[in-house]
Amino acid sequence: MNTENHFAALAAVNVNDKTEKKNGLTYLSWAWAVDQLLKRDPGASWVFGEPVRWNETVMVSCTVTAFGKPMTAHLPVMDHRNKAIPNPDAFQANVAMQRCLVKAIALHGLGLYIYAGEDLPEGEPEPKISEQTRAKLAELATTKEIAAKIDLALEKKGRNSLDDLTEDEGQKLIAWLNR
Repeated sequence: MNTENHFAALAAVNVNDKTEKKNGLTYLSWAWAVDQLLKRDPGASWVFGEPVRWNETVMVSCTVTAFGKPMTAHLPVMDHRNKAIPNPDAFQANVAMQRCLVKAIALHGLGLYIYAGEDLPEGEPEPKISEQTRAKLAELATTKEIAAKIDLALEKKGRNSLDDLTEDEGQKLIAWLNR
């Protein structure tokens, strides 16, 4: 009997360097997701369901069978603002189908944390702020106004000091202060 936990193995994969951000949403490349799935289960397969109309909008679905287990995801055909598109064309439906394929693969573990709004897979520590980023923030905090903005940002993040920030948070803070 095979007792390997395929879900846990796929969920532990950090997909961040294969994602793209658009309008605040994170997308994982469908080609990369399929590649990773088939490397782990060469017998994996998927089928798209018949699109379903909801008034003027359309919902697509995809069932991915991997490691002997079928998982189905649904997704509306959406625009760049994440709103359902009235009367979508074939190209828009195809884009939604590929996104739905990735979502169905995620149900098997790969990149599932993206849908939870997280940036890293469970159990992987966030990189702490680098000395270079910390020094840049300290350099920017030369006026009371900038220091107050940094303190406010730390408070909003629930952090006590610059040392408590992650590298990503530090970089975002620098970008915000430089606006």
